[in-house]
Amino acid sequence: MKCYKCNGKMESVKGIRFNNYKIDGWKCGSCGEAYLNPEQAERILTLNKMKKQRFRLKLNQVRSNLILRIPKQVSTALGLKNGESVEFGLKTDNEMFIHPLKGNLKP
Repeated sequence: MKCYKCNGKMESVKGIRFNNYKIDGWKCGSCGEAYLNPEQAERILTLNKMKKQRFRLKLNQVRSNLILRIPKQVSTALGLKNGESVEFGLKTDNEMFIHPLKGNLKP
């Protein structure tokens, strides 16, 4: 792949900083111009946008368990799929957290 800026050779690089995340991309050996992996960059932009949103979700009951359905746009952005595991816990008496166990995007 050639650099659009100087026509130098682009090399694949891991760990380019973008919005406090490390993602893959390409960097020119001549001028230092960096190009980000578009899928990973788009995913980070979507995550940052969703961090500003709040979702009102309903609990449903299946037998003796309450279930919480995660909106599709959230599951897509986090890369969650049916059958995968998440970590759930309590922060305080009235706060909880849910974390995906696979960490595809780490700041």
